[in-house]
Amino acid sequence: MKRLMSFGIVASTVLAFASPVLAQTVFVSTQLRPIEEATVVREELLQDVGDVDYVVEEPPQFAVRMEAERQAGTRTVSLVGALHGELSPLADRDSLEPLDDLAKTLAAGGMPQSLLDLGKLGKSTQQYIPWMQATYVMAAKKEALQYLPSGADVNALTYDQLIEWGKKMQEATGQPQIGFPAGPKGLMARYFQGYFYPSFTGGVVRTFQSADAAAGWEKLKALWAYVNPNSTNYDFMQEPLAAGEVMVAWDHVARLKNAISAAPDDYVVFPAPAGPKGRGYMPVVAGLAIPKGAPDKDGATKIIEHLTTPDVQLLTASRVGFFPTLNVKLPEDLDPGVALLAGAVTATQASKDALISLLPVGLGDKGGEFNKVYMDSFQRIVLQNEPIADVLKTQGETMAKLMTDTKAPCWAPDAKSDGPCPVE
Repeated sequence: MKRLMSFGIVASTVLAFASPVLAQTVFVSTQLRPIEEATVVREELLQDVGDVDYVVEEPPQFAVRMEAERQAGTRTVSLVGALHGELSPLADRDSLEPLDDLAKTLAAGGMPQSLLDLGKLGKSTQQYIPWMQATYVMAAKKEALQYLPSGADVNALTYDQLIEWGKKMQEATGQPQIGFPAGPKGLMARYFQGYFYPSFTGGVVRTFQSADAAAGWEKLKALWAYVNPNSTNYDFMQEPLAAGEVMVAWDHVARLKNAISAAPDDYVVFPAPAGPKGRGYMPVVAGLAIPKGAPDKDGATKIIEHLTTPDVQLLTASRVGFFPTLNVKLPEDLDPGVALLAGAVTATQASKDALISLLPVGLGDKGGEFNKVYMDSFQRIVLQNEPIADVLKTQGETMAKLMTDTKAPCWAPDAKSDGPCPVE
């Protein structure tokens, strides 16, 4: 009876996603979801590639949909666009078409082999084609620079300097002037996983409840005294920056773009601060993949070829702030705001203390629970002032169970593990 009920749920899920007539190539993406970005995809980036139904989905729903279609043996989706870590579970279930011919063509056309190798997801064949890349940076109104601590280089800030900068801005203006996207749809969890934890502990999972982590949380509490309390409502930092609610902000490049492109002469863009272990940063690679059994494999292949041409890659950078995976030179007439963001990305990657933190891999549909461990810790330690050691102990237990349940091995910057990544 349980098997029958389970199959019934899967079947009904697939039927709910299916359309009566699949006249279009269905392209499901966890990226470029906001309506403005999705409109650019539909009206500009996908021009001249036939009839495409571009569907956006949150990562948890994407995982459910793809698994439901796999189990039912009936595909409605011909092309998927998702982050490296979101595609990894699909490859683990052997549910993606190999794309080796496409990869060879793109390598010859200037796509770095290091990026293409990421797209193999540890397999012998190409699982996805790198589509676009981004990262997270900081942006500041130029008027904030007068309050920089003496001797501080905005392109090589430390957390102590950021705290002092925040203090000086608050003293001068009477208001906290630093902002973070800690709202319901903000990307604050990525700050903890890619920036804060690597910078203070040199890891993400292994070091979760370490003494270095406790010291980092103390430093974040000191910083938060100068952070606008409305940050817990901010989803995209471009809006409070443009509105003058904050002078300094951290966010994803695509979520800063509108403010900076609207007034590029008003801003500076620069890497996130460094901690004792380095300048943690998270490169974000989104890929394109074709599910096995796709109803329109040829159409999906055509779309991948189109989205990875130099012109469309540059258009993507200009219109939505995600940068090319092809090794193409950004044009001199590029949107000045995008050029500022690109400069900060380059400065981050070139920092002598740069410490790469990859997006989580191997968590399957538990990515949201992984994010929640960090956000709950933040709520309890920083906002509710609970004892750091107590919070890290209980949240560390939650994380350890999550890693055991998913069997997810460690990823950079944590040292590799033979089995599930341990919380040490």
